[in-house]
Amino acid sequence: MSRHTFFASAPKHMGDLLADELRGLGLADATETRGGARFSGNLEAAYRACLWSRVANRILLPLAEFAAEDSDALYAGVTELPWEDHFSPAQSIAVQFDGALNATPHRHYATLRVKDAIVDRFSARCGQRPDVDTEWPDIGIHVYAQRDQVTVSLDLSGGSLHRRGYRRQGSAAPLKENLAAALLLRAGWPELAAEGAALLDPMCGSGTLVIEGALIAADIAPGLLREHFGFLGWSAHQPKVWAALCEEARARAEAGRARVGTLRGYDCNPNAIRVAIDDLALAGLTGLAHFERRELSDCQPVHAEDRGLVIVNPPYGERLGADDDLEALYARLGSVLRERFLGWRAAVFTGSPELGHQLGLRAHRTHTLYNGPIECRLLHFQVEAERFATNRPRPLPPESLGPGAEMFANRLRKNLKALRKWCKREAVDCYRLYDADLPEYAFAIDLYGGVDGRWINVQEYAPPASVDQKRARLRAREAMTMIPEVLEIPAGQVHFKVRRQQKGASQYERIAETRRFHEVAEGGHRFLVNFEDYLDTGLFLDHRDTRALVGRLAAGARFLNLFAYTASATVYAARGGARSTTTVDMSRTYLDWAERNLVLNDIGGRDHTLVQADCLQWIERNAGQREFDLIFLDPPSFSSSKRMQGTFDVQRDHVDLIAATMRLLAPTGTLIFSNNRRGFRMDHTALPWLEITDLTAQTLPHDFARNPRIHNCWQIRRRDPARGADVE
Repeated sequence: MSRHTFFASAPKHMGDLLADELRGLGLADATETRGGARFSGNLEAAYRACLWSRVANRILLPLAEFAAEDSDALYAGVTELPWEDHFSPAQSIAVQFDGALNATPHRHYATLRVKDAIVDRFSARCGQRPDVDTEWPDIGIHVYAQRDQVTVSLDLSGGSLHRRGYRRQGSAAPLKENLAAALLLRAGWPELAAEGAALLDPMCGSGTLVIEGALIAADIAPGLLREHFGFLGWSAHQPKVWAALCEEARARAEAGRARVGTLRGYDCNPNAIRVAIDDLALAGLTGLAHFERRELSDCQPVHAEDRGLVIVNPPYGERLGADDDLEALYARLGSVLRERFLGWRAAVFTGSPELGHQLGLRAHRTHTLYNGPIECRLLHFQVEAERFATNRPRPLPPESLGPGAEMFANRLRKNLKALRKWCKREAVDCYRLYDADLPEYAFAIDLYGGVDGRWINVQEYAPPASVDQKRARLRAREAMTMIPEVLEIPAGQVHFKVRRQQKGASQYERIAETRRFHEVAEGGHRFLVNFEDYLDTGLFLDHRDTRALVGRLAAGARFLNLFAYTASATVYAARGGARSTTTVDMSRTYLDWAERNLVLNDIGGRDHTLVQADCLQWIERNAGQREFDLIFLDPPSFSSSKRMQGTFDVQRDHVDLIAATMRLLAPTGTLIFSNNRRGFRMDHTALPWLEITDLTAQTLPHDFARNPRIHNCWQIRRRDPARGADVE
């Protein structure tokens, strides 16, 4: 068989990977070049590349190279080629033109000139011209022009090889199949798969990474799934050579299926999972991989002994997730990796490499690739404890501490001494020790006393852009050096977070997945707190006196807790003698936490119910239908909701909220309304039928006295209780 020089095209930054792949297929002289790789051989070599390349876009057979200064020269050069040697006029053609001629910058016009040259030659020599079929041509012709040099080739692949044949539909922002394969090759999946390793994508979308991973693991040629190749209509095609290669590939696929390890894809979107399952079946891989709807927080290895590769293409604000809290998402992903996949490899493909810092892992290698026009990075990680990173500021050596560090330490000592007697007298185990007392050290520092020791929760108020970030970081390092020393608490029991201005309910969003809880005490009650998974711990310390007030008012009452969070107010009400309690929150996570708090305090039974619901909708459904003697209403400052113009704003909407909630209150009942909106103003004039008493100062705990604006609180009753729910 004659030898030819072929060109395999590939996406940007994948030429070296393609050349390596071709050499692995036995094409020893494959060399990276602009836009892909060149190799030489007989037709079997080209067929093998078409059948087995997971990375290439096209396999081209160059027919001629010539200079063409304009469209006329292009026409003349193409006309000279012996097209009748390659196909007949009864066949259809399609022309793809890439690049540009200096004198003919319009690609569409250049494409037409190439097509005209071919059909005119056939008309002149055969008296018949081929048809053009841009969808399913018999023959594909590719033309590339650069600096007035033109290369004309036959497209042996017959369309981009990334179209394997298993994708009939797609979910949002799917990866192209050859890009997915490139990510897996860069991540070392073939070597891992050969050892029977596991593969998991916790945000799999339509499952392309897992399906391509299964094809690699099972040694299945991606071209076996395709129904059409460009060379099938070519006059020089050798069917027996092609049939032998396909038979060899089918035999390898049959043998390879037995070696596949555990392959899993999870996604929270049920529609994406349905697409993934359908595509897996179309690929003939049912049973080799598994797709399942699962939240990121629930992702873990199938078997404890599994090791392998976690590979994921999370949203990064271009096609998906532009309005989401992506930092929190990446932090959660990093926590899942660190907590559940120790000893695994991980590869994260992202268009926002800066988000990679939120993973809490140090990448040991990166690759640049393109997802369409978006420049992205593939970040490689070894999930080992020594490679864990954190935004926790590193302590400083003593010689590096500035005079401000000692000032900060002295303030901590002063506060600790001042609060110690009060804590002992009031039996307070969890309290705020410091709250940006020194403006240069803008931290809120809370001390929690628990059954397993003392814990410190440090929240840095994110410095504004006007503050030098390096100096702010230095102060954070000084603070994290002095806090364990002054408070005599091990550094491992000091937790650090950055508190930024919150949007909606983002303060409640999960930022990690440790699920480590610690039991603490308050007012003789027991509560579970978590210092790592959320910005807040599950127990708002500034509401301590408000909860105590609820407990005193609850004796014999039917109690309702709205926007209940972890139900700490419900615990106070039940232990205070409430006849019954109803606890409402939209989050299943927080209701589960609430249930654990109730059980911890021996509260249970039919008289104490937990309800998962949007509180605004629940109020609307139950207003006038149920009656409570005591209601605790503590809404967020902002929240997204289908009600009230699509969002809830406590300043804008509190009048409507209070009026609606009063319809749930017994005629002589009491509503305790609280919020943490700074600068909030109660609109008394809009609620003249209510007796509204400001309890903000009365419910401000001693340890928060330095910050009187931290919360607002009112006691609300009807002025005319005899008229009950009709008064509005």
